[in-house]
Amino acid sequence: MKAKKLGHAGFDISNITFGCWELGGGPWEFTNDQNNIELIRKAFELGITTFDTAEGYGNGHSEEIVGAALADIRKQCIITTKVSRSNLAPQDVRRSAENSLNRLKTDYIDVYYIHWPSFEIPVQDTLGEFVKLKEEGLIRAIGVSNFSLEQLKEAVNYAQIDVIQPEYSLLHRAIEPEILPFCQKHNVGVMSYSSIAKGILTGAFHLHGRTLKEGDFRKERRLFLPEHLEAEKELLAVMKEMADAKDANVTQIAIAWLLHHEALTSAIIGTQDEHHLENNIKAVSLSLSDSEVATLNTVSDRVLSVIGYS
Repeated sequence: MKAKKLGHAGFDISNITFGCWELGGGPWEFTNDQNNIELIRKAFELGITTFDTAEGYGNGHSEEIVGAALADIRKQCIITTKVSRSNLAPQDVRRSAENSLNRLKTDYIDVYYIHWPSFEIPVQDTLGEFVKLKEEGLIRAIGVSNFSLEQLKEAVNYAQIDVIQPEYSLLHRAIEPEILPFCQKHNVGVMSYSSIAKGILTGAFHLHGRTLKEGDFRKERRLFLPEHLEAEKELLAVMKEMADAKDANVTQIAIAWLLHHEALTSAIIGTQDEHHLENNIKAVSLSLSDSEVATLNTVSDRVLSVIGYS
């Protein structure tokens, strides 16, 4: 596993971050808590030091699992969590942070995010409380998630923003024209979520015949609409050909493509399966040539011209 400095925060994070949304239950198919605690420990043993969660994942249950798994190795890990859109008033931010600290069994949070920008609370008010939490040592760095360029530009006026967490993958590249260059210029880290497009870029649906069960929340997402699944076939075919030539698989190609971009600090990838975890980590050592990246970009652009960039 490799690591990168996170913005101006002064600490490193692993190139792959273990995404803990699924571990809270909620809309995902769920294994069990013990499996997920053991999986977090396995991720750490394999070199992942960074773990991403949120108060909204399973109404705090994901944070509880992360806390239980990492309590005895806390100082060797980076834990990032998020305050929900409904709790962005200053007094609510503090209460949420305290509740997250309790669930995580820790006395500090490494990166505390605004999960989604507020429609009502000025970001100046929210970040004012974030700055106080940082001054008190309860958080080490401040992040924002799902912010537009304009929202990010406003946020940096009120606090040192060390990282942004946007959706980013071969099937969602809306941040490339403006947000990524801004982050590079101002040394803002980038941690991508939906890095494998909620499973599309594993090839499970295009190459292995998997279908979504009734009630799966992804059925309503744009990438899973029948006409979009059809359009995505071209990209998955190219990824499969490239993977076969490297004795790899399409998931690893998708992750390696992300890690190739110098603006990206870490790719967030979640799983409840040890085999998938080990497979994902192998992508860190997979190299793509400039021509291979260019090919993926070209085919991705063609597909996105049909399904849309956001």
